[in-house]
Amino acid sequence: MRSPKYVVKLKPKQQSTLDRMVRQGKQSARVINRARILLMSHQGIRRNQIAKVLALSAVAVTNICRRFQTEGLAVMYDRPRPGRPPKIFGKVEAKMVAIACSTPPEGKVRWTMRMLADEMVALELVDSITHKAVWERLKKTTLSRGSRNRGA
Repeated sequence: MRSPKYVVKLKPKQQSTLDRMVRQGKQSARVINRARILLMSHQGIRRNQIAKVLALSAVAVTNICRRFQTEGLAVMYDRPRPGRPPKIFGKVEAKMVAIACSTPPEGKVRWTMRMLADEMVALELVDSITHKAVWERLKKTTLSRGSRNRGA
């Protein structure tokens, strides 16, 4: 019989913290499941049994136990994910709003998102951008494109 590679040994304070998390149930389901994994693993229950009881994969259980070895109780919460930085911010956003508030090109009634995206590329404010990204950014401003008053 192989011994588990990542043995979880909780200190009494850690164990009481995890017990409280599970009992109160105020955390997210993910955090509570991770607390249960650590508590069950501390009691000596096998990874496959833990996975079966909690309806998780054995790999997920092993990963939590492995991360506990290096991170401690910080394993309970997800690490921040970098994500892609926004293309439109600060001065570029201000210029985009100014364009949206200006009179539309000749022959057009109003600016469309595609026209705004094309105009921003033409003015070299950004290298490339989709109309969806322009829409999402304008949605976060208080700009009302439907009103008669075009002031920002």
